[in-house]
Order: sequence, then C-alpha cells, then structure tokens
Amino acid sequence: MARRKQSTAEDLIDLVAMLPWWAGVALAVVAYAWLHSIAVAPAPTSATAAQMGSFVAGQFGKTLAMIGQYLLPFICLCGAAASAYGRAKRNRLLADATQNPTAGVLDGMSWNEFELLVGEAFRRKGYSVSETGGGGADGGVDLVLGKGGERFLVQCKQWKAFKVGVTTVRELYGVMAARGAAGGFVVTSGQFTAEAQEFSAGRNITLVDGPALRALISGVKPVPAAKQSGVPACPQCGSDMVRRTAKRGANAGGSFWGCSKFPACRGVRDI
Repeated sequence: MARRKQSTAEDLIDLVAMLPWWAGVALAVVAYAWLHSIAVAPAPTSATAAQMGSFVAGQFGKTLAMIGQYLLPFICLCGAAASAYGRAKRNRLLADATQNPTAGVLDGMSWNEFELLVGEAFRRKGYSVSETGGGGADGGVDLVLGKGGERFLVQCKQWKAFKVGVTTVRELYGVMAARGAAGGFVVTSGQFTAEAQEFSAGRNITLVDGPALRALISGVKPVPAAKQSGVPACPQCGSDMVRRTAKRGANAGGSFWGCSKFPACRGVRDI
C-alpha cells in the first residue's frame, strides 16, 4: 500500500528523525538563533522609490523570520523526539528478541516492528540503514543498507505460516539490477522454499530464515539449515532435529523432521 502524501513539515520531521536526537536539538537551537537575529534586526523606516523593492523584500524576510524562529525549531524538536522514541523502540524490540529467542516473539510483532527489528540488527552489524516502508514503486524494498560505499536492498517477509517462495526472491533480484545494488537480503521469520534457495544460489542474494535471523539478532554465527551430518536445524529455535513419523492426520505414516526439543518447540521440516 502506498503511503499518503505528507506535508513539508512532516517531511522535515522525518528528515530530522533520521539524525541522532541530540543533533535535532542542536539544529533547533541554531535555527532559533539565526532566525531570531533576522527577526529583531532593525529595518529602515523609509525608502526611496529605487530602494522600495529591497525594502519590501527585507520586510517580508523579517516577517518570515518572526514566524520561522518558533516554527522551525519546533519542527526540529519534533524530529528529535521522534528520533529518541524510535531509538528506544528499536532497542526494546532487539532486547525482547534477544532475551526470548523463540519464534513466537518474532511472529507476534507487527510488520512495522519486524522491519524496525531487522533494520536495527543490520545497523549493529555496521550498516547504515534507511527505512523505506515498502510498497509503492520501490519494488517492495523495506530497507536500504549502506556499507563500504556499496548499497544493499532488504525485503522483509514476516510470514507466520507460509514459506517464502521464489517469486519474492526473483522480484528483489530484478529491483537490485535496476537500482545497481551490490547485494540483497530477503528476511523472514519462517522458511524459504527449495525453489527460492536454488534461485539465490550463486547470486548476490542472501536468504535469512527464522534461525538465521535470530542468530543475526543475537550477534552469533547463523545456524546452517543442514549440518555436515545431514541433520537439519529447527526453523524456529535452531536446535537439532530428529526424524519422526506422523501418527494421525492426512500425512499418517509419513516421515518428517521434528524439533528435538518437542513439545517445548514444535518446529518441523519436510523430508
């Protein structure tokens, strides 16, 4: 869904919110000092016909400065408050996800919180992060990362019950080529289909599934989907899985991989 058109003041607030909160406060102070000096500066009481244009322009500038000396600092302070709130929210989301590494925490987030969490995880890995909000004409890109002079695109898929298919990966690859990105990431709290994994192989796209995302958040090395022993990792908690046989339902008698920590964790993988 495309976002509504914002006013100039809202655009300025968003711009200041991208800075550290203290930078927004500093901008407010500088803006007030500069505009106040213009607003209180003495103006000529009369002007000749030749000077009338400059006189009117000066009076108009003083009027704008009188209004702007309060309006612009207020906008900067709103942006600083938004920056401080956003930083606190990101820290809280990251702390919650780190302290409780189960899949339920990620699945219980709103899509906006999920994107903020992913962005903060990449930010702490040394990337600069710009949040686009997804949708619109950007090909569904949610985050734009920068590192070492290169740009990377991120698409977040908080799918709780479905696997992310190859179509999503193909779409991001096309946007990367169009925008000249050095690489891309598709991040989900769930899993990827085999077709999606095959398409990304050999390309500059990294697929980050649930276990890899939790490892990224925790700052540890991601758990591979399948170890050298051939035993896969649980898609929800990253633990080893064991081969089980379904005893009821449409798949009765069939085999599947189940988490070794069942019933505390109910992660499964197809065989």
